[in-house]
Parts: sequence; structure tokens; C-alpha cells
Amino acid sequence: MTALSLVLVLAQQVDFPGQYAPSPAEWKYPVWPVGCSRFEGSERVACLEFNVTDYGRRHRFVAANATLPPAKPGERRVVFFGDSITDNWSKPGYGGFFPGKPYVNRGIGGQTTAQMLLRFRPDVVKLQPAAVVILAGTNDLAGNAGTVTMTEILDNLFSMAELAKQNGIKVVFATVLPVSDDKKDAKGEPLIRTGARAPNLIQALNGLMRNYAAAQGHEVLDYYSAMADAKDRLKPELNDDGLHPNAAGYAVMAPLAEAAIARALVRK
Repeated sequence: MTALSLVLVLAQQVDFPGQYAPSPAEWKYPVWPVGCSRFEGSERVACLEFNVTDYGRRHRFVAANATLPPAKPGERRVVFFGDSITDNWSKPGYGGFFPGKPYVNRGIGGQTTAQMLLRFRPDVVKLQPAAVVILAGTNDLAGNAGTVTMTEILDNLFSMAELAKQNGIKVVFATVLPVSDDKKDAKGEPLIRTGARAPNLIQALNGLMRNYAAAQGHEVLDYYSAMADAKDRLKPELNDDGLHPNAAGYAVMAPLAEAAIARALVRK
């Protein structure tokens, strides 16, 4: 990619300095340890070293965080914090990440809640937002960083919420999206998503998050109900791979997010 093309791509992805930063070009390996199994020999070793060197990928947004100006007087900054479903929202072809809004994207594709917790302070707390939208857990269920229990997933999510609350940041918990098995990959092979992300576990995680949010006075952003069909699968028109929303999916999600943020900001 030339310098000019990079500038043009970035112009499509950000409305203001520091709003977002794409994955560095040198990141040629998955950012989750289990992803290294696709490589052999020295490449697998290099992939594992890449993960160990910065397990939380805290360096992804260092420059963006430094560039982000302080919120303007009266401006209600919001950080969207998550994995690929958050990360993709700022990429070209997905409909745009809340044009004209003072919203910041701090999603990193493939990450689990444990990895996200490691970067919660630099990528959320230190940005001093009025609210944070947390969407995470699907990659934990898939075992991206190894097998974890539901309790461990919840502990990580609740720790993020506690850090936010201690720093005067309103918390919005987004429900984990459903998945589906009706799409195919580039080779025409079926993409089976429910094997790694069992629908009953997604529903269980969402239910437990809801209970915690109600008990702690946090807001819930219900993506799941709007994105699921009658069989609790991701609606076919809202995705292209059984897992990630497409532009139509984000068009459904955006107003739901706006409404949840508005509710959170008026909570006592």
C-alpha cells in the first residue's frame, strides 16, 4: 500500500484525529494464540512470539490515543470497546462508524475479554469518555485464547465495568450477537459457526450479563434480539460469513447503540 492510498483509506475510516487506527501492516499473524495452530515450524514459533510480546495488543492504539484531542466542552465522548465486530465498523465498506459523532473505536479483531481487560485503562479510562460500549465474549466462547469458563468470561467483563464505574464512565453492555451456519467461504465450503460458538452458550452469557447490568445500574444494548431470526441464528441478510455484521447489519445496530448510549448518559 502506497502512502497516498493509506491516507485515502484512513480518510474513509476516521472523522477526527485518534478516532481509530487500522491494524499495522506488520501484523501478519493472528492476535490470539490459538490462531497460531494454522502455521507450522518456525512460522508457528514466530506467531506465538508475536502473541507473547504484546498479548493484549496494547500498542495498537498508542499513537491514536496520543493524537486524540481532549473532549470539547459539553461533548459526550463514547468509546466502543470490543473485538472484530467493533473493529470492522470503522473499515471501508461497512457503512461508516457514526459519522459526525464524537465516538471512538477501540476494537481489535480476534480478542478475548482477558486481552481486552489488559488494555482497558489505556484504551478507555485514559480517554476520559462519558460512556463505554463493551461488546465482547464471542471469542472467549470460541476458545481463541484457550478454554475458559463462563465465570472467567464474566469476571473479565465485570472488572471492565468496575474500572469504568470507578472513573465516572457510564457502562453499556452489548449482548453478544448470534451466529449462523448458512454461509460459505471463498472455496465454497460451509462456514460452521455454531460449533465454536454454541447458541445456548451465547444466550446464557447474554442472560448473565443482563442480570449483572440490572443489579449494578448499567445499561444493556440488545443487539442479539434485533439480529437473530426465529431460530436464534444471525439473520442471513445482516451478515456475509455467519459471524460478522455486514453494512446492513451495522445499519440495524447503529440506532440501537445510539438509544442505549442516550439512556446510559441520563442514568444517575
